[in-house]
Amino acid sequence: RTKPEPTRLSKPGEKRDKEQKQNKRCQKTIRHTRIHTGEKPFTCISCGKSFTLKSNLATHMRIHTGEKPFTCISCGKSFTQKSNLATHMRIHTGEKPFTCISCGKSFTRKSNLAIHMRIHKGEKPFTCISCGKSFTRKSNLAIHMRIHTGEKPFTCISCGKNFTKKCSLTIHMRIHIGEKPFTCMTCGKSFTERNILTSHMRIHTGEKPFACITCLKSFTHRNTTHIRIHTGEKPFTCMTCGISFTERRSLTSHMWIHTGEKPFTCMTCRKSFTLKSSLDIHMRMHTGEKPFTCTTCGKRFTQKCHLTCHMRIHTGDTPFTCMTCGKGFTLKCSLDIHLRIHTGEKPFTCMTCGKSFTQKCSLDIHLRIHTGEKPFTCMTCGKSFTQKCSLDIHLRIHTGEKPF
Repeated sequence: RTKPEPTRLSKPGEKRDKEQKQNKRCQKTIRHTRIHTGEKPFTCISCGKSFTLKSNLATHMRIHTGEKPFTCISCGKSFTQKSNLATHMRIHTGEKPFTCISCGKSFTRKSNLAIHMRIHKGEKPFTCISCGKSFTRKSNLAIHMRIHTGEKPFTCISCGKNFTKKCSLTIHMRIHIGEKPFTCMTCGKSFTERNILTSHMRIHTGEKPFACITCLKSFTHRNTTHIRIHTGEKPFTCMTCGISFTERRSLTSHMWIHTGEKPFTCMTCRKSFTLKSSLDIHMRMHTGEKPFTCTTCGKRFTQKCHLTCHMRIHTGDTPFTCMTCGKGFTLKCSLDIHLRIHTGEKPFTCMTCGKSFTQKCSLDIHLRIHTGEKPFTCMTCGKSFTQKCSLDIHLRIHTGEKPF
């Protein structure tokens, strides 16, 4: 007959440990239940925000106190939460533990990987209630909503210009401080934005990765306005005269015609321009710079369009053809003038005698009859003429030239 085992008495320490474990389980159950009940018993006395956990409230209070107890030993930056410091440290270590299984791209944060995965899934869970456009991030939707509200919360302290995005303000500020942090390693040219440098690098590599699906023309950067040539879409309309444009910047420049604003001024002669590109071209008059050279005859030009027109002399290309008589022209303006022969249009009228002309230069010459101006003078006998061609004919008297 076996003896019954004696009853084992628990030690006081063991009983305490058991009670603590039961309390922890109970606390976990209570905290979990709050997910379903929505209960948030811990409230911030400063802003009234509530939390399910006391520890979350304690972390939140650091926003109000400014306390940042977790400091990076590498750069000295401080954080309110230990988890934020741990994430930050990956900048120094280069660690990117969260990898996309679709394309292999890695991230420092799990949340960034989750957002990235929406690209592969095509998921855009945040939709604008005004226009229906969808976004992968809630922050992108918030920025987009400013288009509809007109809100521009980021203001330049130097010129007062407002922006919808903080990053746009940061880039804009570089205009005032002259900062161009992104430099081309090939030619040394610097830029205010990284994406502009990326596009610039394609000049050296010859890469044109963006192709139009309609005409197959390729571009160094994503050209959203080019497709409007094919569709005829001109979404930017002047509220004053009704003219529409394919690009917003074209509308902005056009508006200066109505306002008379010429914000770009030459520091040498004080002449002002509505476009910065026009000022850049004008400056070449003072510097003597002619960056566009004809590879055939070596003649140089201040503008690329002038070189393009000049090249037609060598190629014989006459791309502008009169639909009435078939005559071809190297310049569109020459065709426009020629068409007045067929239409009989004479848009330039003398205010003195009422005579009309097809070209402004013809009116300018005619006006000298009324003003008595004779700007072309013979250097031999001092006789003056209203037209240069008249002076050229006169000079043959002195030279004895008989070309006909």
